[in-house]
Amino acid sequence: MSEHNVDPASLPQPEAAATPAPPAEGEESPLDIGWTGVVPGAASSYDATPVAVRCGTCGEGVYTDGYCDQCGAKEPNPRDHLEENVAVWVGGVSDIGRRHSRNEDALALAAQDDPVSWAVLVVCDGVSNTTDSDIASLAAARAARTVLEQPLSSGMGVAAAAQAAATKRLGEAVAAANGAVIGKTKQGDEHSPSCTFTGAIVDGRTAYVANVGDSRIYWLPDSGGGEQLSIDDSVAAEQIASGIERKVAETGPMAHSITRWLGIDAPDNLTPHTRTIQLSEPGWLMLCTDGLWNYCSEASALHDKIVEFQANGTPAQPLPLARALVGFANNAGGADNITVALARIPADGEDIAAAGAVLQAPAPEATAEVPQVPGETSDATAPDPAGVTDASTQAPGIPAEESGTPAGPVEAPAEAPAETPAQAPGIPGEQPSIPAEQTAAGAAAPPTGETQDTESAGDLAGSAHTEKG
Repeated sequence: MSEHNVDPASLPQPEAAATPAPPAEGEESPLDIGWTGVVPGAASSYDATPVAVRCGTCGEGVYTDGYCDQCGAKEPNPRDHLEENVAVWVGGVSDIGRRHSRNEDALALAAQDDPVSWAVLVVCDGVSNTTDSDIASLAAARAARTVLEQPLSSGMGVAAAAQAAATKRLGEAVAAANGAVIGKTKQGDEHSPSCTFTGAIVDGRTAYVANVGDSRIYWLPDSGGGEQLSIDDSVAAEQIASGIERKVAETGPMAHSITRWLGIDAPDNLTPHTRTIQLSEPGWLMLCTDGLWNYCSEASALHDKIVEFQANGTPAQPLPLARALVGFANNAGGADNITVALARIPADGEDIAAAGAVLQAPAPEATAEVPQVPGETSDATAPDPAGVTDASTQAPGIPAEESGTPAGPVEAPAEAPAETPAQAPGIPGEQPSIPAEQTAAGAAAPPTGETQDTESAGDLAGSAHTEKG
């Protein structure tokens, strides 16, 4: 998560065209105009019809009006752990982590059924020291998906024309997401909501990707290695560009200060970093928040982690692998919210659906002892997570606690719960009180070094948000 380190009034405001005002009640949103077709994969766990969910505490009652009708236990916030599996080759998990009081990450996915046909993946990370960043990040992710899932003009099949059309569409998605965040901003709010953005369009064996902020996009081929496709808008990235070692920059006091974000106080230039890549071999396209890459920054290290999970029985499918990666981040400390979205690019003849028949090792459970990050101090328990009106169902799986790690002046984190209760798949477990958000210094265990292409911005102490995780 991020924090504001500057006075919002001192920053240039986005252009009106890129930041549409929210529609009046009953008025059609401009983001909904011009697309009336049925979108493959548009159904989302955020939008699912409420169902009776068995109580994870007593196992007998169901939650009614937020509480178990038998034992009275409070129902977990559906945003604490959400899963999307829009097609056998596209899926993702968003989790609260171990130290935050609410999940300020969001993902929005859409895909056609046939692997490597068409898919859209969006991940947004709310800035932790801003108002309603959890609501804003979800609004941004949905607005971007609405734009990205519209058909692209192929320009008579010319690759350069298709790339130009995709790049333009990604810019429009950023503008729509920015407008959605502004639409969630309360007038006069000194801590107006903001978030990062990563988005990808998979069109056959070509992926078009874009980002604003420091949530990341990786290409991880099965053959090994891999590459970070996104460019971080962060103080750490600027330090790395100036010659500071990656490990030092990504664990320093300004490691999670971001230099660009979406919101009413965003910098004037919101043109996203874009990249086109040919998915010519089998592998994984991954979008994630820093809740994951805090603990595994290098693309090659992420590839090795995937190989390790698969060797232990995790199927080569997006949802099981996303669960395993979230479990890994939680076991490493879970200092921030964790979101992972994956598209599986199969080898010729590979049956992704059949991979699920392999005995699956459960995602790593959070350990009782949570590594204390140097510089962290313990604090009081945070209030219950704030509910989100449009999140209605608990996704199956084991809710793992996650947390965000802002940089700059931040609240001191409390120690993680001493124990994480086991839970049957599909049945939400009792969520322990989750401690308050932690400081930037405790944001992450030292990540391994990784090289990346990044644009140097001028003054490191300039307009910077503390990045959310």
